[in-house]
Amino acid sequence: MIGALSDIRVIETGTLLAGPFCGQLLGDFGAEVIKLEDPGKGDPMRQWGREKPHGQSLWWPVVARNKKSVTCNLRTLQGQQLVRRLVRDADVLLENFRPGTLEKWGLGYEQLAEINPRLILVRVTGYGQTGPYASRAGFGSIGEAMGGIRYVTGEADRPPSRSGISIGDSLAATYAAYGTLAALHARERTGRGQVVDSAIYEAVLAMMESLLPEWAVAGYQRERTGPILPNVAPSNVYPTADGVDILIAANQDTVFGRLAEVMGMEVPERYATHGARGAHQAELDELIAKWTVTRDSAELLEQLHAAGVPAGGIYTAAEMMADPHIAARESIVTVPHPDFGELPMQNVAPRLSANPGSVRWAGPALGQHNIEVYQGLLGLTDAELEDLRGSGVI
Repeated sequence: MIGALSDIRVIETGTLLAGPFCGQLLGDFGAEVIKLEDPGKGDPMRQWGREKPHGQSLWWPVVARNKKSVTCNLRTLQGQQLVRRLVRDADVLLENFRPGTLEKWGLGYEQLAEINPRLILVRVTGYGQTGPYASRAGFGSIGEAMGGIRYVTGEADRPPSRSGISIGDSLAATYAAYGTLAALHARERTGRGQVVDSAIYEAVLAMMESLLPEWAVAGYQRERTGPILPNVAPSNVYPTADGVDILIAANQDTVFGRLAEVMGMEVPERYATHGARGAHQAELDELIAKWTVTRDSAELLEQLHAAGVPAGGIYTAAEMMADPHIAARESIVTVPHPDFGELPMQNVAPRLSANPGSVRWAGPALGQHNIEVYQGLLGLTDAELEDLRGSGVI
């Protein structure tokens, strides 16, 4: 099937994760993503990740999937001219440099819009394009701290922790992709592009639920609470007889009634309502843990599922790859790779019934698509291409 964005061309000039993950999301749904990389070095993501079999990153094949790699030194006048030529027939230019960098290169939105007024410029940064912090260097971890998620993550008696993934970068990229789709839709009415300004800290802040009005109106400051949310009970991690921790989330009245039935207990008044359970959260969690620790995890989960109680295991990668539901929905796909063979990675989300996304290839080699783009798309001659190589532009 043809991807929903198969008629969209994206020029990606970002590096690391916040910009490139946005490009991955767009490419997953069929957009032609032409990634510009420094000659000889490429995106640092080619080297990131703990494990490097064959000396190669296992992160790169995922974040660069479905993209075409073209080398281009953006710090040269010739490289900047190549960008101008590429945006003539592009829909989106994606970047995550510090604010002002594109302008320094003569590639600001005003200049690019003169070339292509339908162009959408997507800018992903730590602090956004405006404001007193705009010029600061901003990585995902700093945006996570400023946006609030670091303060509320972890155990109450320990310093703020983090998620085991680069959640700030990924959220900013996801909001950037969301903004890109909104701008593409608006362009259908106006005929003109615009700037999408996605800041890491704002993307994190946008996910912070009622944290701000809780403080402003009720004077309540959320704190770190480990695996629970205060007054939402029971919803926690519980031990089992075979040493496997499981999650049970039965904090809604009728669902808790079903859990109580499985436990063989009547619902006492002190646990009868959401508010009452929240007031006795620690006591209730202790009661449930004393019950779950006497049961084997597999049998217990089967019983909870049968009773309509939300519950599940805490999956590692191995358990994800062995799960029959994940397999049935093809949530993990294998993609051919020249060095790794059949490489597993997460499939595209969400799912569209008529124009679903797909993983068509893993992250490409550096400059793999130079000929296709520079000669096939821009019409450069062999001599022009050789001159650009010789001068270090590509």
